[in-house]
Amino acid sequence: QVQLLESGGGLVQTGGSLRLSCAASGRTFSSYAIGWFRQAPVKKREFVAAVSRSGDSTYYADSVKGRFTISRDNAKNTVYLQMNSLKPEDTAVYYCNTPQGMYSWGQGTQVTVSS
Repeated sequence: QVQLLESGGGLVQTGGSLRLSCAASGRTFSSYAIGWFRQAPVKKREFVAAVSRSGDSTYYADSVKGRFTISRDNAKNTVYLQMNSLKPEDTAVYYCNTPQGMYSWGQGTQVTVSS
């Protein structure tokens, strides 16, 4: 069973940057596309970005396009989310998983952007 551990969140000011990491146990990690999702208070979890198995293809929600960059290092079983030009509306708990939510959800990492 693959376990996911998100890290790298924190408190930043508007316009700041953070780099999130998603570390996974298990040898099947590189067999699947991986996505980042986020959930703000009283809102549903939403898709943020995804990266293909090889890392060659990436996909982004319109709200983060041009500001966030997703990448992966299969040798390290890790997926990253570089977040630049952060806005208060990016405040949320960020999670990683396959786009279909195949693995158990981790605890996420809190990102708070102050105005």
